[in-house]
Amino acid sequence: MVVPAPAKLNLFLHVTGRRGDGYHLLESVFTAIDLHDRIRVEVTDDGRVFRTADIEGVSETDDLALRAARLLKDASRAPQGVAITLLKRIPIGGGLGGGSSDAASVLLALNRLWDVRFSRADLADVGVQLGADVPFFLGEGPALVRGIGEKLVPVSLPLRWIALVAPPAHVPTAAMFAAPELTRSTPSAKMPVFPEGHGRNDLQPVAAARYPVIAMALAALEREQAGARMTGSGACVFATCSTRERAEAAVHAVEQAVPGARGFVVRSIARHPLASFA
Repeated sequence: MVVPAPAKLNLFLHVTGRRGDGYHLLESVFTAIDLHDRIRVEVTDDGRVFRTADIEGVSETDDLALRAARLLKDASRAPQGVAITLLKRIPIGGGLGGGSSDAASVLLALNRLWDVRFSRADLADVGVQLGADVPFFLGEGPALVRGIGEKLVPVSLPLRWIALVAPPAHVPTAAMFAAPELTRSTPSAKMPVFPEGHGRNDLQPVAAARYPVIAMALAALEREQAGARMTGSGACVFATCSTRERAEAAVHAVEQAVPGARGFVVRSIARHPLASFA
């Protein structure tokens, strides 16, 4: 089976506190977009879980897709193995959740191929061990995300064209959350109803100060389309646009202004492509 693993955007990202164990409390709206990795999942009879090729920038230890398959095998006691081949298109270290999405798509694919028949909640219990974003990618669509990322409330969003730009920077998420200057006290919203353009990304000032190319990309995109902001812990920046042509023009302008930047014209998606797998 060959399955997609879509990227996500944080339409806003507020850090509302910090737990005693060091995990940060968040409030965000996630939406998946039609930029995705592709994963080939082939069941084997020998019980081994392995990947067929190395992935640049992703060691076997850090490969969340591989770790997801091993966790599901342990949880379900499935006797089969799997060979995983990953075609990476989502920029690494861009705040787009690519690794978490890869893990979720492997869980959903193997839920069917291994005939595990886990519920979505069962898969989320497995996935959250790999990262707080994984449960979102096991859901059906856009969501208001709270807690450390595990509390999800479905939301309705209009579909939008999006100008997305990956500056030439790889941002380590842990370092951004550990920054002493990070705001950790943004008030939580009283009602889960948000106007378009609501809020901000609390991690954006931290990342932009430490990686000037992010600030450069944000400024260049803002000149083309109002409302530009960073997604996740960075480095990718985006702006919603009224038309595909507007998004194309914005992406082209930023690529010209920021050396090494890579742009994508994408759309938000209303439903995860593997939603029926659990």
